[in-house]
Amino acid sequence: MESNFLERGGVRGRFAPTPSGDLHLGNLRTALIAWLRVRLSSGKFILRIDDLDTPRNRPGAIEKIKNDMLWLGLVWDEPVVLQSKRKHIYQEVIAALTTHNITYPCICSRKMLLKERLNSSGPFIYSGKCRDPKHASFDMNGRPFSLRLKVGEEFSSICGDVILRRADGIVAYHLATVIDELMLGITEVVRGQDLAAEIFPQLAIFDALQQKPPTYRYVPILLNKFGGKLSKSNRDDSLTFYQSQGFNPSKIIGKLAASLNLVEENSELSALDLVNELKNNKLKLLNIFNNGKSQSLL
Repeated sequence: MESNFLERGGVRGRFAPTPSGDLHLGNLRTALIAWLRVRLSSGKFILRIDDLDTPRNRPGAIEKIKNDMLWLGLVWDEPVVLQSKRKHIYQEVIAALTTHNITYPCICSRKMLLKERLNSSGPFIYSGKCRDPKHASFDMNGRPFSLRLKVGEEFSSICGDVILRRADGIVAYHLATVIDELMLGITEVVRGQDLAAEIFPQLAIFDALQQKPPTYRYVPILLNKFGGKLSKSNRDDSLTFYQSQGFNPSKIIGKLAASLNLVEENSELSALDLVNELKNNKLKLLNIFNNGKSQSLL
């Protein structure tokens, strides 16, 4: 069934990094998988830069991301999308949701929420106390407040009321992501397994907008040689480090593909070569989504 769909085509996939530092090999492996899914279905691959959280953005990071992708041959098919250029769209959606009376101001500070989180016996879910004006002081005296979505009953016990706009005025990640998936026509999202829980706030927003979400696929987390999670702050995990060690694009692609058992160890091939390798065995790529085991880099 799945292979027939791949033959028909139609996948619109994306890679959406934050410009908070250099991409590490785990980021790039996720990008490679999303790119392969698109290329094997004659679809479209979108590069979106999630740069709304301006305090975290690092100068030069956007160009570095694009250069790293191009160096590996992971070419995108449409102009790069910058979320920072789409703020007006997100604000329009927030205004529409507010008009329908399904948002409310929340004056809970990070300190207050941290206290609730520490007192929580399980996964933290916001109590929703600001949803009921009787339990919240709205004499704000200029105090900053976030804006939350009143989620449907299905999501109240899974993720709680979702923040749409932060207290500092920045549009929240989950809302911007949902709007972009819809407006860019994304049909499939490839993510690391560590982001699996992120789906619930986004599904709650899709539900509020009465829209169908894309298909989500999760890939195993890539670990470093010590068994730890890769980090943008660790230079040894970055593509720049491997380039300084003499790795060419074909060696990096081979290394990433081998970590997923798509090719033999020590293979060297281009991204397009890898597409050709998988054309007659597309299910091999699909099988990686059924394996939740973290993979070691070396």
